[in-house]
Amino acid sequence: MKETKTASASPEARAALHEMMAAFEAFKGANDARLSEIEKKASADALLEEKVARIDQAVGQAQARLDRAMSESRRPGIGTESAAGSPSVSAFGRSTSPFHGEEKSAFDGYVRTGREVGLEIKAGLSSAPTSGGYVVPPETERAIERRLMATSPMREIATVRTVASGVFRKPVSTAGIASGWVAETAARPETDPATLALLEFPAADLYANPAATQALLDDALVDLDEWLASEVEDAFAAQETQAFVTGDGTNKPKGFLGYSIVADASHAWGDIGYVASGAAGAFAASSPADKLIDLIYAPKAQYRPNGRFVMNRKTVSAVRKFKDADGNYIWSPATRAGETASLLGYPVTEIETMPDIAANSHAIAFGDFQRGYLIVDRAGVRVLRDPYSAKPYVLFYTTKRVGGGVQNFDAIKVMKFAAS
Repeated sequence: MKETKTASASPEARAALHEMMAAFEAFKGANDARLSEIEKKASADALLEEKVARIDQAVGQAQARLDRAMSESRRPGIGTESAAGSPSVSAFGRSTSPFHGEEKSAFDGYVRTGREVGLEIKAGLSSAPTSGGYVVPPETERAIERRLMATSPMREIATVRTVASGVFRKPVSTAGIASGWVAETAARPETDPATLALLEFPAADLYANPAATQALLDDALVDLDEWLASEVEDAFAAQETQAFVTGDGTNKPKGFLGYSIVADASHAWGDIGYVASGAAGAFAASSPADKLIDLIYAPKAQYRPNGRFVMNRKTVSAVRKFKDADGNYIWSPATRAGETASLLGYPVTEIETMPDIAANSHAIAFGDFQRGYLIVDRAGVRVLRDPYSAKPYVLFYTTKRVGGGVQNFDAIKVMKFAAS
């Protein structure tokens, strides 16, 4: 995750950061008192337990506000790109390229009035009317993709590739070329070649159907490209995140929890390895942090420098209470806006679609997700204007094609909440 300096953070982000730091200090004091009482009486007072839970909830809410504020600051507008090869823009955010200006003008006319002059139709494989549509201008497509990058936590940590075909095929080496030592004049026997596997990542249709009133469309001050990007952003991000975590690969991406998950000692290519938590549906009663350390060292050394934890907020709430052998909390809040909270020194990404802690659930993942998981975007976002189905509203059937799956089964490990 890229760091954003505090100086460039919004006032809302800085306020949320200060609020979270204060709440975490209060949480540590209350939790220390709870642990001390448990040591003395073997149980804690119910009011103290309630206080810890209440402060823990406040820490989580402050973290959510901070994440939301930083997401808003990273969210691009239409026509704000300045990278090489991007269309140039004026001070008012409008494209100065005649070609892109004509595209945007034609698309704007289509969205507002249904005028199809100057637009190239992209028919789907089916003859049904809803299978067609018009490709949005490049500025709008890039804005949707970059908004998804800022909103979808998996897009922030995984590799994202844009492709021109419906299926992306990637050859990978599952076993390297064999080598060996020989004397200067000894024979050189032939070594075994590398073992290759071909991974396929098909792109599936993802759609949203935002509605607008004709009054909104007639308002000349409304930037319809920006409106469309913001409308589909949350819908697409929610569906994508669910699929990238638990998707079964049928008409959707395959999530990293959708593969066969086996004990790490029996791990082979094509499987995701797990480390047991030490208790059914819970952490081990004594030294629960030790199992998190085991999870960190389950991947090979080359995957740990860019490693991170992935879990939902309920699981974060559970691990936030843990201490190491020296009495230090293993969870640390972000100290600057743009950074993220860390667990045992590794960043934590909260994804709400991760399972809760329960018997045999895989509620925590760790690894290098950039090397481990691949998201594939099929180039092109299509829009079909429908003024008939929900009068007086105008519907905009918007589709994009997205695929995803594990590209390196050694880079991601999970924790199974079981005794073994």
